[in-house]
Amino acid sequence: MTAMGLQELRQRRDIVNKIDWNMTSEKAVDMYLEWGASWTRGNDFVRGGYDESYYFVIYDWETPPQVTLLRRDSKDVEELAKIPVDRRLFLKSIEEGGKKAGVGVYNPTKELKKWLSELLSGPPVE
Repeated sequence: MTAMGLQELRQRRDIVNKIDWNMTSEKAVDMYLEWGASWTRGNDFVRGGYDESYYFVIYDWETPPQVTLLRRDSKDVEELAKIPVDRRLFLKSIEEGGKKAGVGVYNPTKELKKWLSELLSGPPVE
């Protein structure tokens, strides 16, 4: 499946409404790939193969700067959408995440998530 762009994603309210703005890439790996490995998760855990999460990540190698919407379950991960973002917001997310050699996957900052949420909640695009 080819990743959606902004206009297509905005029309997919069934997906937009499932975005977990608090999910991070680290938390998703903990929940879906390392079941039972974290005692800190409390009630936030995968109950079965039907559980899934939708969340944004930043890949520091992508140009132009963009965020990627992922859908993850216990079996796999799928890139659903790619949305171009302002370079300043992109770099700020990497900086705030602490540049990690060889990792390259970062979580959007609160500022970037707010911008995305506002962008996606606007009126439907024809």
